[in-house]
Amino acid sequence: MGIIAWILIGLLAGAIAKLLLPGKDPGGIIITMLIGVAGGLLGGWLGKVVLGVDSIDGFFDLSTWIAAIAGSLILLVLYRMLTGNRRSHRHA
Repeated sequence: MGIIAWILIGLLAGAIAKLLLPGKDPGGIIITMLIGVAGGLLGGWLGKVVLGVDSIDGFFDLSTWIAAIAGSLILLVLYRMLTGNRRSHRHA
C-alpha cells in the first residue's frame, strides 16, 4: 500500500479509536489524527512481529483495519496516561 493509503487508514482508524474510547483529550483533532496514523503503523508492525501474520494485506482487507484500529487504541490509551498525569499535577 502507498503512503496516501496509510494516511487515510490511519486517519479513519484514529477516528474510530476515538469513538471507541470517548473522553476529553488534550491536543484535539490534530493529535487524534497523528495517533491514528502512528497507530496504523504500530498495529501492522505488531501483527507481523508478535502474531506472525501479514496484517497489511490491502486497503479493503479486514485484517488491515483491525490492526490499524488496535494500534490506534493502544496509542490513544498511552497518550491519555501520559498527558492525564501531567494535567492533573498542574491543577493540584
